This record gives sequence, C-alpha cells and structure tokens, in this order.
Amino acid sequence: MSQFLKAQDPDVQAAIDAELHRQQHDLELIASENHASVAVLEAMGTPLTNKYAEGYPGRRYYGGCEHVDVVENLARKRARKLFMVDGCDIGVNVQPHAGAQANSAAFLALMSPGDTFLGLDLSHGGHLTHGSPVNSSGMMYRPVHYHLKDDGWIDMDEVRALALKERPALIVCGASAYPRTIDFAAFRAIADEVGAKLMADVAHIAGLIAAGLHPSPFPHCDVVTTTTHKTLRGPRGGMILARREHMRAINSAVFPGTQGGPMMHMIAAKAVAFREALQPEFRVYQQQVLDNAKAMAARLTARGHALVSGGTDNHLMLIDLRAHPLSGKDAEALLGSAGITVNKNTVPGEVRSPMVTSGVRVGTPALTTRGMGTAESTLIADWIADLLASPEDPDTRQRVRTGVTDMCARFPLYTELQGSGA
Repeated sequence: MSQFLKAQDPDVQAAIDAELHRQQHDLELIASENHASVAVLEAMGTPLTNKYAEGYPGRRYYGGCEHVDVVENLARKRARKLFMVDGCDIGVNVQPHAGAQANSAAFLALMSPGDTFLGLDLSHGGHLTHGSPVNSSGMMYRPVHYHLKDDGWIDMDEVRALALKERPALIVCGASAYPRTIDFAAFRAIADEVGAKLMADVAHIAGLIAAGLHPSPFPHCDVVTTTTHKTLRGPRGGMILARREHMRAINSAVFPGTQGGPMMHMIAAKAVAFREALQPEFRVYQQQVLDNAKAMAARLTARGHALVSGGTDNHLMLIDLRAHPLSGKDAEALLGSAGITVNKNTVPGEVRSPMVTSGVRVGTPALTTRGMGTAESTLIADWIADLLASPEDPDTRQRVRTGVTDMCARFPLYTELQGSGA
C-alpha cells in the first residue's frame, strides 16, 4: 500500500512504519481510540480526497460531484439505519470533520451567542466542548456545569435544580469520561420542564448504542452528535443526527456555518464503517467490549484500586489516584514504558492540574478489536496493578513488557499491511 510513498518520501514512510509497529506491539487502552479495518483505511486513501463538494448531495457549489454524491448518500442512509428508532424520523449530517466540529455546529443551530446551556463539568467527565472556558463553547455561550455525586453518578437532582434556576436554552448530556449508563429520558423530562432543547454527545458510546447495548438517545433528544471512531470503529470524524425539524438549521450550521468543503475520502470511510456496524458480528464485538471492561474493572477493584463510580457500564473506567503517590501523568508514563498505552485524566475532586491529573482513563475497544477477551483483560488489569504497586522496580516493568509483547503476538494486528512494523 505504500510503495509510492516509500520511494517519494522515505522520512514520512519511516514515521508511519514506526507508528504501525507501536500499534502492533503495544496494547492500546485509550478509551477514545480503536483500530479501524483495512477497508476503512483504504477508503481514506483514495482520489476522493481531490474533490471539492461544498454543499450537499444534489445541491453542490461545484461541478463533477455525481460520484461523491453517491458516497455521501450511502453514508447518510447507513447511519440513519444504524441509529433509527421506531416512530422517530431523524436526519443525518456526515460532514463534520470531528466531534468538536459537530458540537460547534449543533450549538450554532440550537443557540444564539450568549445563551445559557447546561453541560457536565470537564473534571467530572465532560468534554472540552461542553463549556470549557478555553473552548469556543465557553467563549460564545454561557455554560453552567452540573457534576457527579459522591458515588460517581450524575447528580440528576443538581441538573434539575440548575435547569429551574438558569432556564437554559439547551441541556447537553453525554460525556468524555463517564463510565455509567446515561438516562436520556430523565434529561428529557428536565428539559421539557424548563422549555430547553436537549442534545446528547454520544461520541464514546455510539457503537454501543448502534448495537442496542446502551439506551438510545432517540426519541428523547432533539440533536445527537458523535464521532465516528471510538466504539464505532470508523475513521476519525464527526456526525450529527437530529429530529427532522432541526435538520435545516443543522445543515446550515455545518456548511456554511462552521466548515467549507467536506472531506469526501473521510465520508467514504464513514460509509464503509457504518456498513460494518450494520453486520450481526458488530453486536457480538460490542458485547465483548462490555464484558472485557467489566472484567478489567472487577480485577482492578480486587487489587485495591478505586474506580470512579465503583465500576463501569460501558467501555471505559477511571482509576482514581488521588490517594496514590503517583499522579495520572506519572502513571501514564509508567504504563507506557511497559507497552500499555493509556491517558491521564482528571477525576471528580481533582487535586492536581489538568496537565498532571489524579486519574487514568482505561478502555477496551481497541484490545477487543484485536480479538482479546475477558481472560486477557483480567491479566492486563493485573499488569496495571503490578506496575502501579512497584513503579520503581525494573524487573516488574520488564516482566510486563515481555507479557505485552507475547500477548500482541498472539493477537496480531494489520498483518495485511506492509512496512517495517508488519
């Protein structure tokens, strides 16, 4: 796949080969990452990248769009089928370049500058685009944040109290690091009580929703945003689904409101990923993601590690290190040195800075894609606990590194690809 690149630019090819080697020989436990199929990778690397297609199928501002129209319509049709709920007519926009762009466009469609909205606090599992002061969502609008209770679950009493007090134009539910089931119906009841619109950001749990293993945000939500990678296992990108009455505003907010020409090669890859997600084996995969997460959480708890909310209902868990001498940053580096890739993450009651943190976020989508099951997930949890218990012990680090290498060899990744890592 890379013969021309290797000849034309060996420096870039070398970096790609090194990254392929890292993915093949390390364990990817970052909850927001996954391994897309070779078919998805191939769709991304096509001449569709050459085509400008501002506008929408049948209504483009450029000529020569008849073939990319087919691709975008396939993506929209498949996405709608994935997330359709009986009795709920939804539209789909597959053009957002990322989840952040999807959220930005949804806000533009649903609010005016200065409007108040409710979102989950970043340190309690929310996302940067849910009203962080350093993000446009916190600059253009007036965010008010709700939080988790002491038990690690969303405080719905606080959500209602804030909604009654602030009378927001919009309530955002969904999270970036929340390990429990989201009660969309409860959020809808609060939104109706104060006359607010309801938006769900399901970027992390979209694959679980598509497989019917997490309650659907429809028919409760007006607008739903998501990424197309993570548990959906597609290319890096975004998507917006909405009730039909909102689609005109959504489409205008994406183009020309926040974006220009769509990336047609990425939309093709989204279409491929959506077709994969419509197959029966996708639900089997998602169930294994859940089983692996529960097995990992149970073993970490048994080894004495505190998890935010005490466990997980989905694909991720948060290890709370506030009582541990290691920070999240330290733990990320330590685990990475043994071939286990995680990310530092803030936790409720955070006592360190966002660049250091007191937590580690762990997820099972990528290791499940490789074919690993509960036995492997339990063993990986033991490796994590061993490393955190003996951070200065080189023998422990080497033992885990060897175990990781052996496990990755038993569950090979991307053997179809050529390069130094294959």
